[in-house]
Amino acid sequence: MDQQYKIAIYLRLSKEDRSKLGESDSIANQRMMLESYIRKDLGHSGWKEFSDDGYSGTNFRRPGVMDMLEQIREGEIDCVIVKDFSRFSRDHIELGAYLDQIFPFLGVRFISLNDGYDSAEHRGSTTELGTSFQGLMYDLYSKDLSVKVRSALRIRKERGQYACADTPFGYVKDPQDRHRLIIAEDEARIVRMIFSLALEGKTSAKIARLLDQKKVQTPMEFKLKKVQTRRSLLKDRPQWERSVIYRILRNPVYAGDMVYGKYDKDEVGGKSHLKPKSGWKILQDHHAAIIPRDIFEKVQEQWRSTERTKPKGEEHRHPLQGKVFCGGCKRAMRLRERNRNPYFYCDMRYGHTDTEDHPDNINLMFLEQVVLYKMHTVSSREEGGGIELTAESVNTRIQKIVVYGEKHIEIQWKSIKSVG
Repeated sequence: MDQQYKIAIYLRLSKEDRSKLGESDSIANQRMMLESYIRKDLGHSGWKEFSDDGYSGTNFRRPGVMDMLEQIREGEIDCVIVKDFSRFSRDHIELGAYLDQIFPFLGVRFISLNDGYDSAEHRGSTTELGTSFQGLMYDLYSKDLSVKVRSALRIRKERGQYACADTPFGYVKDPQDRHRLIIAEDEARIVRMIFSLALEGKTSAKIARLLDQKKVQTPMEFKLKKVQTRRSLLKDRPQWERSVIYRILRNPVYAGDMVYGKYDKDEVGGKSHLKPKSGWKILQDHHAAIIPRDIFEKVQEQWRSTERTKPKGEEHRHPLQGKVFCGGCKRAMRLRERNRNPYFYCDMRYGHTDTEDHPDNINLMFLEQVVLYKMHTVSSREEGGGIELTAESVNTRIQKIVVYGEKHIEIQWKSIKSVG
């Protein structure tokens, strides 16, 4: 190959086949195959690697592929190599769009080893019928496999089997039967402590603060100690969050019940939507309870009186929700709208004593004006120059907004490099 390409290899493994411990063998095998091809057939010694271990190929909401596509748009990559088409995409329409339109327009060479495809051999022509048919087969196979997997999981749950990948805090899977939950006493002791504190009338924030003061291990620390996760910590020691306390106190699993059928999915690879509670399915006395049922119900009765009530009708979601992050702990900030001056706040600021690491509350109207001003600045060439703060305008332009304080707000743009 005469031209010196800026090469990227892309590796992917689906959710169903991912390994919980360490890097997947499949990812390692893909890497060996692609690296060997680059050295022997292309004569190159340098490339970038992007991977998504445990992600579906039916959509592009994958961190690895999104990072690779962003670098392609910035001109840092002009050759992409994959093991086969299904690693890059299982949606034949999206795959065809990239092979026939997007990559040729950007001047990107695309190579799929197992499919024998090299876009350098198809310049000036559309994708061959065989390639299109291959993409369609991957798409249909993915949809068929997804339906079968979901159906099998539903049948197992209806039979009373525990069929989830992770276990609730306080439980582990029975070594003799992985579809059965048994109590993990070291974790269950903390769950009982949380319910006991709730019975005393303490709020979730106060419980979180007390557990931190006593240096009680968090669920994440237990997972790390038991090698049940590959996640890295944001800090040296994770803190208890009141949202975690709230979820524990509201979870009927601790009374011995299994709840399933809580979500509906629009389509394969689509978004999951929470169903009304009336549509949930509950198997009572499914496993050993950590909390006696009468105590669990008493806590629920206490919390019903303080439970937040949602406004009637369609739930309103502000366009900036999910985009604003705390500059200290890097977690998403919450929006409080139940007063005349709505504001974003960091949940960790109120649950703990080290408040200096987290920004003060930031007024929503002030943040809207900052975002609109900067959106106008980076989009000044648009026709008319008028931009409204809508979900569509925010999602198409903004990756995230990081708040360190009112005088330091950083906006990470999706397509235009600009820091506020």
